[in-house]
Amino acid sequence: MPTTFTQTEHEVVVLKLVWDLIDEMVNYEMFVGLPSVEDVTLMFNSMTHQRLFNILLVDFLSQPRQWPFGLTVPPAGVPTSERSILFHLKRVCLSPQLCPGNTISISSPLDALLEWLETECHIERVWLPSINLEATINVKRVAFIKICGNIAKHSFGRLSVSVDEIREILRANGAPIDGDDGYLVLPDFYEWFHKNVFSYHSSALAEFLNNLRWGLYDYLKPEYSRSFIKDDPEAMKYRYTYPPNCTSRIARSLYWDLMNAVRSKPYMPRFEVDRYSKMRY
Repeated sequence: MPTTFTQTEHEVVVLKLVWDLIDEMVNYEMFVGLPSVEDVTLMFNSMTHQRLFNILLVDFLSQPRQWPFGLTVPPAGVPTSERSILFHLKRVCLSPQLCPGNTISISSPLDALLEWLETECHIERVWLPSINLEATINVKRVAFIKICGNIAKHSFGRLSVSVDEIREILRANGAPIDGDDGYLVLPDFYEWFHKNVFSYHSSALAEFLNNLRWGLYDYLKPEYSRSFIKDDPEAMKYRYTYPPNCTSRIARSLYWDLMNAVRSKPYMPRFEVDRYSKMRY
């Protein structure tokens, strides 16, 4: 693997990562099929699928310990939701390589998702029986989504960071607790924020992610048209013309897979969630 990737190769890596991650989250294995594309309320196929969706979403909204392929670490001070692959997707929108001047299809749903994640939700009378506490809690959506995903993924022995985050949330809302109570409250926090609040938001989240996936598709269609070559119309064989600055083996492999993904439309059609699924929290 080369130590230095070109800007075009970085774009290929980022677009393929985002496309694959959304494909894993928003599909008909995760959700019950859509009866229509308007006023939609999505339902998970099971509670296990809801849990998996939350875990995958945490991966989508987190950064690795070390970014691969020479991708830079997001600088200090960027919003929590941008300390993820979305930071690099935002950079693609600022300096597109494959289809310059065509990034509105990505930037519009991306900005909508980032704004939604960074917005505080307001939950009244949150009852946490394990520590005999009732509190009204204001917390950014991205914060409780990541905490719940980590609780869903790990045993309590690996949740010290999540415990500290819950304690900070409660302290900021006028209800400080100690470290022991932080561990005791983990199941209650998960019950409220995963099984209740996250479940309510799942339809809207799927819509945001699906819109972003369609944005990638729309952005890449001109590149697919430029690149696709079928020398013999009667044969099954085809090839792609790689961009000039896409020379490494891994980037070319990802580019090929990305163009193959654009050959067909995304799994799910564009849909719009009913307004009652966006009014609370």
